[in-house]
Amino acid sequence: MKSTEIRRSFLDFFASQGHQEVPSSPLVPHGDPTLLFTNAGMVQFKDVFLGLEQRPYRRAASAQRCVRAGGKHNDLDNVGYTARHHTFFEMLGNFSFGDYFKRDAIRFAWSFLTEVLQLPAERLWITVYPDDHEAADIWLNDVGVPESRFRRIPGDDNFWSMGDVGPCGPCTEIFYDHGPSVAGGPPGSPDADGDRYIEIWNLVFMQYERLGDGTLKPLPRPSVDTGMGLERLAAVLQGVHDNYDTDIFRSLIEAAAAVIGSSDLASRSLRVIADHIRSSAFLIADGVLPSNEGRGYVLRRIIRRAARHGARLGAQEPFFHRLVTPLVRAMGDAYPELAAAQPAVEAALREEEERFAQTLSHGLAILERDMERLGGQRIPGETIFKLYDTYGFPVDLTADIARERGFTLDLDGFEQAMAQQRERARAASQFRVDEDFRLAEVLDAETLAGHRFTGYACDQDRARVVALLQDGEPVARVEAGRPAVVVLDHTPFYAESGGQVGDTGVIEGPAGTFAVADTRKEGVVHVHSGVLEHGALAVGDEVTARVDVARRTRIRANHSATHLLHAALRHVLGPHVTQKGSLVDAERLRFDFSHGKPLSADDLAVIEGLVNEQIRANSEAQVQEMALAEAQAAGAMALFGEKYGEQVRVLRLGDFSVELCGGTHVSRAGDIGLFKIVSESAVAAGVRRIEAVAGEGAVAWLRQADERLRRIAAALQAGEADVLDKLEQVLARQREQDKELERLRDKLAKQAGDGLLDQAVEVAGAKVLAARLDVTDAKALREQADRLRDKLGSSVLVLAGVDGDKVSLVAAVSGDLVGRVKAGELVNAVAGQVGGKGGGRPDMAMAGGNQPQALSTALDSVAGWVRERLG
Repeated sequence: MKSTEIRRSFLDFFASQGHQEVPSSPLVPHGDPTLLFTNAGMVQFKDVFLGLEQRPYRRAASAQRCVRAGGKHNDLDNVGYTARHHTFFEMLGNFSFGDYFKRDAIRFAWSFLTEVLQLPAERLWITVYPDDHEAADIWLNDVGVPESRFRRIPGDDNFWSMGDVGPCGPCTEIFYDHGPSVAGGPPGSPDADGDRYIEIWNLVFMQYERLGDGTLKPLPRPSVDTGMGLERLAAVLQGVHDNYDTDIFRSLIEAAAAVIGSSDLASRSLRVIADHIRSSAFLIADGVLPSNEGRGYVLRRIIRRAARHGARLGAQEPFFHRLVTPLVRAMGDAYPELAAAQPAVEAALREEEERFAQTLSHGLAILERDMERLGGQRIPGETIFKLYDTYGFPVDLTADIARERGFTLDLDGFEQAMAQQRERARAASQFRVDEDFRLAEVLDAETLAGHRFTGYACDQDRARVVALLQDGEPVARVEAGRPAVVVLDHTPFYAESGGQVGDTGVIEGPAGTFAVADTRKEGVVHVHSGVLEHGALAVGDEVTARVDVARRTRIRANHSATHLLHAALRHVLGPHVTQKGSLVDAERLRFDFSHGKPLSADDLAVIEGLVNEQIRANSEAQVQEMALAEAQAAGAMALFGEKYGEQVRVLRLGDFSVELCGGTHVSRAGDIGLFKIVSESAVAAGVRRIEAVAGEGAVAWLRQADERLRRIAAALQAGEADVLDKLEQVLARQREQDKELERLRDKLAKQAGDGLLDQAVEVAGAKVLAARLDVTDAKALREQADRLRDKLGSSVLVLAGVDGDKVSLVAAVSGDLVGRVKAGELVNAVAGQVGGKGGGRPDMAMAGGNQPQALSTALDSVAGWVRERLG
């Protein structure tokens, strides 16, 4: 079976067993900063398992795209060296949210493998957690797996946890025996790490919640979470034990070989490239772009690793982007979003390849410079790591260059730096349940299910306090003056989402007033953070929740303007423009979008004009709730980084903008009032940012701009209409004066330099000059050194300039002497006496220091230093 057939067969089988087929979620987990990427099928269901979110179904199945290339789960460095490590893979999974449990989960798995796929039962081995007697009984007595192919495996391999606290439970794993021709022993044996017995499916039975003290508390609704790697299953069904020999990988390897011009289809580098095009393309399609931090940094490493392997195979030109077409051909039917994003993916990959080619040259220059500056013959681990981490230099390339220059590498130091980086990544990517808001533990299921947001229809509402938390712990009552979190049974306060900030306001109870400083969402629950201003507030109190209406009105104007801006950008720049992030608050709006170059002033003027034209048209802001598939079929755009449920809100502003959005908005476009673009800039490769103001903020910005213009006109003694002409006249005079000043400086410098020629002393047949000049500019010092060296002939010079506590030094050596006197060594000898160091070419070098009081003695030492070298 081809991979596409296996994927479809899995989903169809579980659909026939009453499971809802759920599309793969994006690779960027929404609302979960603890995860770098979606790395398992259960990620999109995390809040469902925690009891914080309700779905209209209790059984689900998915083919989830996953990336493990950073943070806690990082397989990047293993790709190409093993048969089954990938940065990108597809995880097939079926899930039960309090519906069926172990017996049905095992029955479904066995039926799919042995009846649908017709795998020979005698090649399937089973493992269970030693204490899970229920699962063992089902396998041994109901399914009839013999004891000879059954193992009880202790430890983490057969007990799964979401984190240090939260849902957890025992696992049962299914292994496939590739046969005696492949080395390796059965699971649980000393040779289990071999390739013969391969785990293909893991069934997790979430039946406990691990509390902070380690106690396992039985869950009221045990659930099932399974995961089966499509690539591993394809290897089994296609009669190979190496994932890279399966159909999708073979097609990509062959395509890469053709593009690069390589004939070695078994090359490890081709495996790396075939793997990395999948993760790179899907990450970009899901809105990630190369950058120097976070997810963008991981993507950049993946692309550059692929580019390096291409170069090893002889690629002379950018090639990686040319593999998007064969990838779309192989996987575009299953993931149409990849096909839709193909032009943007290709453009981003090509730009990064070209950028890396430039960076590689820059890194080489830095390595050369650092080797000149090094006092010893050993390149420090920190330097090797910097080249590897910042400039994408493979260690073997650094070693080759070092070997040519007689240097060795501090590989122990490099490994220490790498270990520190891995530790930082692990610390920043812990998958854990937020203990501050374990609401599933505090609130009962009925309250969770009934919680709702009423703020679309009103700015204040009557509600009941259902939970209070202080310092992360539930309390029954809070007193005035202490920060706390309030949870209501329903609320008009909008929780931060979709780029829109959370509402502020007050919650007034019978005995106290709580000032809400922020509102955010934990699962489906809105939590209000703030301080009780006076009195007391208790669980069960009936309260009035009142939103700050003036602030929300400003936020509404900015948010609706963002939608008009998005549509205007696509109208002016083209349909490739998609949102890459946004921030909407009461003062301004910020909108990030995909576009490869800066916008011209004319473009910005047209975009701003289109938005204001729509505001004046005053179309009604129509909001409809509908099924996600129906909304997308109607042309509504989904926004980057947003998580959508089965039912969505669609915002329509006339015929100009139709987008999915759960935020709060104006009633009519005219309520926005006015729109003004404040700035346009780059955020990352291929991503631009517009900052703008709307409504009252736009009026205030124009008022301030008018005041600035009035003050500038007064300073220039011109009318406001004549400010530009007068400013151009002033700048023209300034440029002429600068040119004259530069000419006079050059003249004085030459006169001063000529006066120094008589101070040169003869040392071993060479002229040696060490002097201080009334020059502080490094460029001027170099020019003087060049000119004086030419006049002196065979010579060695050190010139110094002082600006406050800063000493600038330049050393120059004539060509006939560089074999015996090195400018870099000389300038360091002088700089060391004035508290500094430097370096450069053998014929000219620069340095600095911070002890001008020692300069005279340092310059006096130059002649003696030169005499030692020239004899």
